[in-house]
Amino acid sequence: MQKLATVPLVTSAESSAPVVPDSDPLVSIEASAARPVTAGKFLRLNGDQWFIKGVSYGTFVPASHGWQFPVDAQVTADFELMARFGFNTVRLYTPPSPWVLDEAVRCGLRLIIGASWPQHIAFLEDRALCRRIRQQLAAQVRRLAGHPAVLLFAIGNEVPASVVRWHSRVGLERFLRELYQVTKDVSPASLVTYVNYPPTEYLELPFLDVVAFNVYLHRELELRAYLARLHNIAGNRPLLLSEAGADSLREGEAGQAALTAMQLRSAFGEGTCGAVAYGWTDEWWRGGHHIEDWSFGLVDTERRTKPAHGAVRNAFE
Repeated sequence: MQKLATVPLVTSAESSAPVVPDSDPLVSIEASAARPVTAGKFLRLNGDQWFIKGVSYGTFVPASHGWQFPVDAQVTADFELMARFGFNTVRLYTPPSPWVLDEAVRCGLRLIIGASWPQHIAFLEDRALCRRIRQQLAAQVRRLAGHPAVLLFAIGNEVPASVVRWHSRVGLERFLRELYQVTKDVSPASLVTYVNYPPTEYLELPFLDVVAFNVYLHRELELRAYLARLHNIAGNRPLLLSEAGADSLREGEAGQAALTAMQLRSAFGEGTCGAVAYGWTDEWWRGGHHIEDWSFGLVDTERRTKPAHGAVRNAFE
């Protein structure tokens, strides 16, 4: 039985989740759960319009269980607190374990699951690496797609503008289309996005089901104007503000609260299908190190709430 470990990717902070057999099905705890679908500019779930009220989670140092998530008890506490304060979606940057998926459903949360691959290097120059990326993505989607916790698959996140220029716009567009098709071949009903950002807004990706952008503008008029521009790019597809927030170290906790709430209110005011606050906790691990000079969390590393936590809750309400 082939395992993902047979096709390892370049080691990175975003590709250290443990591997599982790609043919082992998850035991769905809600076999008949409705899948989300797109309906023009919005998402529908169980026939009703459904807005993403999300928060990002991770990336974390791999725990003793091997997955790039906190220990189970901490995930339970985090998910329960998220649900209690009005979130309905959690954005993940690394593939979750079966237990994390089940725990999300127990707490009434849906997941945006990011594919993890070395997108910060000149990957298109290595055909074997590209093949392994496609193989690993297919295995991940095969393992995850049938679970009722899954809302969207994100096939990438902010490929750096320098990498796009190196490979050319057309080269990256072609590769992202391949990843989209890999996902759809395994799970035709799954919704697929690629998370873009302003430096590469020129990428033409008309095949995506949902158009997602990370945007951190701090002036409301400029943010609303840019969201209107992104609607033109999205056309008749849903537009998701997939990251928004502010750093409490630089803006102060009150400033972080005001800025994050403004960004989320603007997203809904400008007709997006939802927004994701970045991020849940100040605990952040990347590139083999804990990041200590950024504090974007709605709670700190000890899970003490900041003013931004209540501001985001009020904005979503």
